[in-house]
Amino acid sequence: MPDSRRIVLTGAGRGLGRAMTAGFAKLGHTVIGCSQSPERVEELAAEFGRPHRFDTVDVTRDGRVAEWAKSVLADGPPDLLINNAAVCNAGAPLWQIPADEFAWVLDVNVNGTYHVLRNFLPAMVARGQGVIVNFSSGWGRSTSPEVAPYCASKYAIEGLTLALAQELPDGMSAVPLNPGIINTDMLQIAFGSGASSYPSPDAWAKKAVPFLLALGPKDNGKSLSVPQ
Repeated sequence: MPDSRRIVLTGAGRGLGRAMTAGFAKLGHTVIGCSQSPERVEELAAEFGRPHRFDTVDVTRDGRVAEWAKSVLADGPPDLLINNAAVCNAGAPLWQIPADEFAWVLDVNVNGTYHVLRNFLPAMVARGQGVIVNFSSGWGRSTSPEVAPYCASKYAIEGLTLALAQELPDGMSAVPLNPGIINTDMLQIAFGSGASSYPSPDAWAKKAVPFLLALGPKDNGKSLSVPQ
């Protein structure tokens, strides 16, 4: 299709990432996704095939992200870069959360996003085009008890992305995006059985995918939310 885009997407193996992959592919766009799980990568490759591409990448490892980016960028920079990979702590008061769990949440959600940006942005900036979407959360703009590490990570994503937006050349954009409340594995950790009252990832993607594809320079530096 004439407007076919190259879309780099982290956390493509499950939840929102998996639903976005299907949505973008259905519209004729090329998805270059990653997951930490080799099994999920194999499933994605089997289902979607070429020209889509899926790789096993742990976004907390900058060296591995650098290898992945170098290989992907050999075919040109992405038109849309989506940092979706994220984890949430098990609900507990902050002082009861183990230090390694706190570090893990920040490592995946914040450092992982930085590693992807650091390795893909130079090529995008050199071209002077492209949209960067870093997934934030309602908990990146407000708070709830027992998810303090997750809130901290998503508040960080908001600040990181808004500062990045000020650094980009004209013609590019960076957006912190609140996807809304969706019945994912992550929400089930926080909400338990109450998560089932919210939309499934596939239902969410029907609105989210067109919304993401419509983002452009006019949206640079705006904290946005997927319409519910």
